[in-house]
Amino acid sequence: MTSNQLQLWLLPMHDSSKPITSLEESLAKKLTPIRRNEYRVSRGMIREALSDLFEVPPLDIPLNAPPGKPPVLREGWGKINFSHCGDALLIGWSDQNIGVDIERIDRKFDAQSLAERFYSKEERNMLELLDKDEFHLNALKLWVFKESAIKWQKGSVAIDLSHWIITKDFTKAVNKKLGIELKIYYQVYKSWIIGVAHNSSNLNLNPFINRL
Repeated sequence: MTSNQLQLWLLPMHDSSKPITSLEESLAKKLTPIRRNEYRVSRGMIREALSDLFEVPPLDIPLNAPPGKPPVLREGWGKINFSHCGDALLIGWSDQNIGVDIERIDRKFDAQSLAERFYSKEERNMLELLDKDEFHLNALKLWVFKESAIKWQKGSVAIDLSHWIITKDFTKAVNKKLGIELKIYYQVYKSWIIGVAHNSSNLNLNPFINRL
């Protein structure tokens, strides 16, 4: 497998039949019913996707992904990140650090309040030029891109959201506090907005391996 690769999977968030380890099953049992199902589905799907990629059994994938923690693969197996939004699971794998996020286009939220609280003056000025529907859609895009950058950073939405600024052309995420500039890849696909953050100058953005 060559370097500078990115693999993405967009999968349904309802198949709990994929195998997970006994440790993952014991962790799942400690969660609430909704989170338990999300945990089982996401970890099982990650194992299934990487099983196809590496051609090894799903349970042999050296994945460490306890609830509420960024997922980690053993050294030499690349970097993994994922996001889910109720009905869809986005999985991203690369040989370099990445962050991914997904949201439904029809997600209900107060776009005006979100922008006023967390977005920069430049971002708010850009949004104010749009009509109501475009304001809502682009506020959601900014959220997806910022969250993908935070996941690249392995940071916290509560702490780091306001520090990330997205450029007007939606191609970069900049954090002046940390002195970091990331590239943003995004796609609007069917009912979802998908964002990927990375800092490679020549990352190979392959098509999705699997889609809904």
